[in-house]
Amino acid sequence: MSEFDVRGISRVFGKGPSRVVAVDDVSLQVEAGQRVGIVGESGSGKSTLVRLMAGLLPVTSGDIEFGGRSIIGLKERELGFLRSQVAMVFQDPRSSLDPRMRVGRTVTEPLLKGWDGATRASRLTEILMKVGLDPAIADRFPHEFSGGQRQRIAIARALAPRPRVLIADEATSALDVSTRAQILNLIVDRVRDDGLTLIMVSHDLAVVRHVCDAVFVMRAGRIVETGSAEQIYNDPADPYTRQLVAAIPKLHL
Repeated sequence: MSEFDVRGISRVFGKGPSRVVAVDDVSLQVEAGQRVGIVGESGSGKSTLVRLMAGLLPVTSGDIEFGGRSIIGLKERELGFLRSQVAMVFQDPRSSLDPRMRVGRTVTEPLLKGWDGATRASRLTEILMKVGLDPAIADRFPHEFSGGQRQRIAIARALAPRPRVLIADEATSALDVSTRAQILNLIVDRVRDDGLTLIMVSHDLAVVRHVCDAVFVMRAGRIVETGSAEQIYNDPADPYTRQLVAAIPKLHL
């Protein structure tokens, strides 16, 4: 479980609860190599859940294990093993990339510990090419690129240290439709070719169906339904899941 103190917000915006439970009574297991989707409307707790899994937010109660090891209560310096193995790509690359850092430094920053200069340079060239970018862009700044290109840079940064798990938190929702498809296909290709475990957060069940093997449906901080992507899409059991399926745009020709 994870809860947050919102007393300051309550004072500004009027009366309300002093604490909000963002994730409550959630239990899930992700196997190595699996492609898992977490879907739900805004405020359902899905982004909070994956941030907890990545060790980016504190857990109020319960446990989170990675590779059989609990990450609860570990100090930041003790989370190095998790930081190198679990990478996140966020929704908006404009806010996730430091505008003061050149692309090369941005991508190789996770490699500053344990990688020598020559190895970092080689990895930079390799990973930029793998995400469809010319290595010559390494000396440029993020603001010089389109949204789709910035997201490719963010993906390169996430994958640079060769993680085992990639978490994509609404990684395509801030992009236009054509660019969204390109980035989604890039993620699928990298997950397949690099043998990664994927955890994809989305409000779009159609996207998750295209990419993922298993789906967890969240509402109000809880998981209300679990199943294969095809099962959830074609035969949803929970009324909330049926609403999500019904909201998927249908193309009539």
